Amino acid sequence: MKIMIHGTGVMSSMLKEVIEKDGEFEISAFVDDFTDEKGDMIIDFSHFSRLPAMIDYGVKNNIPMVICTTGYDETVLAKIVEASTHVPIVLSSNTCIGMNLMNEIVAKIAPLLTGFDIEIIETHHNRKVDSPSGTAKSLYNVINDALDNQMSLVNGRNGLHIRDKKEIGIHSVRGGSVVGEHKVIFFGDDEIIEIKHTSTSRRIFANGAVKAAKFLMGKKPGLYRMKEVLS
Repeated sequence: MKIMIHGTGVMSSMLKEVIEKDGEFEISAFVDDFTDEKGDMIIDFSHFSRLPAMIDYGVKNNIPMVICTTGYDETVLAKIVEASTHVPIVLSSNTCIGMNLMNEIVAKIAPLLTGFDIEIIETHHNRKVDSPSGTAKSLYNVINDALDNQMSLVNGRNGLHIRDKKEIGIHSVRGGSVVGEHKVIFFGDDEIIEIKHTSTSRRIFANGAVKAAKFLMGKKPGLYRMKEVLS
């Protein structure tokens, strides 16, 4: 199996190390922009501005894709969904096992905590360009789905506004070299429940991406998530 790594930044360099150590795959390309590279699968840790061209390349050449980049808009998401009707794609804003388990936990407890206020706080290093993080958005979507899509998203808080019971706030903190931290806090009367995940190394994302690539081998066209990869 020949892997093409899309993106040549810090995360992609970590992925390259993990693949070489794992030994099951061969790296056939390590690029920011595809030209005529050949391979059996693309793993993407690039910039959202490069996604459309990569998706076109993957579909044109019938290449499965593991897409880990975040920060893209609804137009690019629609392009990913359409591409998945032609080639198999794993789409994940966070490929680590613990974070995906956290998604399952908050989805299970949110419906049980009737009347609790819910807030999400995410912290990342000072070089991260997108806010809120894709993982924080995923946490919101998972919780909202569990609550029958009755909630509304508030990005930060500003001005004079009494909190509505149907709101979920997302707050972004940027500083230093923090790899990633996500908290979901349930505020009740006289009690607080906090679910937290902290990433101490980018290696966990690379390991998860390799798991996703192995999962995708031989799969039919479709849009897959890490929940399916890890099940």
